[in-house]
Amino acid sequence: MKKTVLFFISLIIFFQPTQALAAQKIPILIYHSIDEYHGHGSKELYVTPKNFEKQMMYLRDHGYTLLTFERWQDIHKVKKPIFITFDDGYKNNLNALAIFQKLRNDQFKPTGTIFVISDFIGRANRLSQSDLKSMADTQMFSIQSHTSTHPDLTKITNFEYELQTSKEKIEKVTEKPVIALAYPYGDFNNKVIEETKKYYLFGITTTPELFSEKGIKDELYVLPRIYIKYSTSLEEFASIVDGN
Repeated sequence: MKKTVLFFISLIIFFQPTQALAAQKIPILIYHSIDEYHGHGSKELYVTPKNFEKQMMYLRDHGYTLLTFERWQDIHKVKKPIFITFDDGYKNNLNALAIFQKLRNDQFKPTGTIFVISDFIGRANRLSQSDLKSMADTQMFSIQSHTSTHPDLTKITNFEYELQTSKEKIEKVTEKPVIALAYPYGDFNNKVIEETKKYYLFGITTTPELFSEKGIKDELYVLPRIYIKYSTSLEEFASIVDGN
């Protein structure tokens, strides 16, 4: 009897840390254009609306909860948390809004974060001020900063313009707080982190891995993200978000 009890206790000790660790792994996905590819720019930075819808349906059907950085603390409260992010603020991100609206129901409330380059707002292929305001007002999208002009932050000195001015301009447009910065090209160093901390609560990289809490210094300023590409199949998508 004692041997049996000890066996089960050892199983609990052995498996619990692994299960807890697995439960902490949170996907933060990065998209750019949600559109058909027509030969402009890098094809892999596009995801077709059809494929994006299939990916969101997968999340819906497998019990994921889509979060924005305003709800960061909810990673400990919700079932299967995941973050959907879009970089650069392309006009075709309106396709993502349409898909979110189509799939939304009482159980599935899709949300995403758009990191916009504030000086590019309103350009021909970029979201306008009215686009951003209306998207923010749906509460399906959080509009956050991708700097003012998209420089390599490790090579600049005018942090105030790139970080503070960008934040203030976006907040003026959306009338909502800007708390997260996506580093252009994913590039950062200690100086970039220190400057980011003056204005933002989160710094987001392109380090390709799932997030798991490790208790390291400035953990919320080195958040990793995984690219979803034109060539990403639904099977590959499922493997990424499920952590396989």
